[in-house]
Amino acid sequence: MKKTAGRLCAAAALLFTAAAGFADPPPGRKLFEKPDYAETRPDPSNRTEVTAVFSDSELELDFRKSYLASEAQIFTALYEGLFSYNPLTLEPVPAAASSWRLSDDKKIWTFTIRQNAKYWNGDPLRAEDFRAAWLSILDPAKNSPYSSLYDIIEGAREYRLGFTRDPGEVGINAPDSRTLEVRLNAPASFFPSMLCHHSFSPIHPSMLDADNWAVPLANGPFYVNENEDGVLVLVKNRNYWDAGRVALEKITIRFTDDDDEAAAMWNSGEARWVAGNVNLEALTDRSGIVVNPMFATHYYYIRSEGPFRDYRVRRALALVLPWEEMRENHYLPAKTLVYPMPGYPELKAVETNVEEAQELLTEAGFPKGVGLPELVIRITPSEDADRIGKLMAAAWMGRLGIPVKLDVVPYNRYFEALKAGDYNVGSSTWIGDFADPYTFLQMWRRDSNLNDSGHNDADYEALMEQSMTEEGNKRFETLGAAEQMLLDRGTVLPISYTPALNIVDTDELDGWFPNALDIHPFKYLSFKAFRPLPGVALR
Repeated sequence: MKKTAGRLCAAAALLFTAAAGFADPPPGRKLFEKPDYAETRPDPSNRTEVTAVFSDSELELDFRKSYLASEAQIFTALYEGLFSYNPLTLEPVPAAASSWRLSDDKKIWTFTIRQNAKYWNGDPLRAEDFRAAWLSILDPAKNSPYSSLYDIIEGAREYRLGFTRDPGEVGINAPDSRTLEVRLNAPASFFPSMLCHHSFSPIHPSMLDADNWAVPLANGPFYVNENEDGVLVLVKNRNYWDAGRVALEKITIRFTDDDDEAAAMWNSGEARWVAGNVNLEALTDRSGIVVNPMFATHYYYIRSEGPFRDYRVRRALALVLPWEEMRENHYLPAKTLVYPMPGYPELKAVETNVEEAQELLTEAGFPKGVGLPELVIRITPSEDADRIGKLMAAAWMGRLGIPVKLDVVPYNRYFEALKAGDYNVGSSTWIGDFADPYTFLQMWRRDSNLNDSGHNDADYEALMEQSMTEEGNKRFETLGAAEQMLLDRGTVLPISYTPALNIVDTDELDGWFPNALDIHPFKYLSFKAFRPLPGVALR
């Protein structure tokens, strides 16, 4: 999932500094105050309601269209698939599925839907609702961002690309209301982990073709009670199959693009969790700062268009970059795309070699860069993006003679602008959707809806296809070879591993745990038992 475009994507060093504490503000500087929020301090005796603050964005509650991390967090309250995330380990735990069977060849999964699984209006959840939702995501006309995740299912790729129009050729069947059968192209031991992702949720029949998803009819532990004016109010779904485990009665999510406002809501006690951009220096109570490593990488990429389809040209561009300078302001500099994980091979980073770069350009027919068009680097209006963009531009102009232009796009339009074809270099921060290298590597397949780079490499495709028939260390070795190709052929330019920053009162809020995906299912949140000091009574 993409992290919301904003200042946090390039502030790793600041975040880790924040975890260690801040110096007092300079003399004469006053910490931000907003009296309005002081009046909204929650009643300490109310242990069933919580307020969170997220960065402002155009909220998309139709999960078929969404790909932002902030929306994925909200979806843990609204939707539930066959499996969901364990809040501590991120391992898949049974959700809408009460049981499942795996065929001897490990390619056919048969799930049984819980008998008491319902939507918030009381309608029963049916296996057909999963099938219809999944086929809807695969509809070529919808161009759903995550539809290519389904390519491991038999016939899914052909259906979403329009090669076949018969949904019966897709390996998703619902022989009865409680049985869902899924046929894969090859064994995939990580399939349950993938099914935790919100794109594998069911859809109520009334919502399949609905245009208005402001108040979706869904099956999660909460439902939308209010959605307007930068406030999303969720209330407990008493028809949820596991409602007895859900402690909170109400969740209020406030959206703001004002870092000082976010800090004020924390300072006043109104918000017990701030998950977006915040003015860290304005926090009067910094005990809630939680920073942890995350399965996420901030990177630039070179689009495979025009002469840059030739990987020799892309590699030449990568070979002249000042890598140490580009990564020097980041606490966790990244030399690879996939965050290091147990069992995954150690890859070789690309290093500066101007001589080899010039030889490659000559070999590709562009000696000293002559004949190459102007390179357009698309960046956000952040200091770090400007710094890195200028370093890249100076290297490409000064060492290879290629003209370069920096194109600054506002945060709220940046991801949309990456879908256009009028630039050559872009950047993103990708958070893994599940703890497996595939979540990073499937984006670069030629048919992936997430492939903004236009990457199309037969050698890469062959390795990815090979990995689908393998398991364990052998599979990781093949995926590592595929990633090495992305690095060596100049498609991906890794900058940093992005830590997660949250401001949260874990002494008060239970069920919230730092984890590698920075996803915290609302279902498990509750207030810890309150013990007042001796002689102190709550009013």
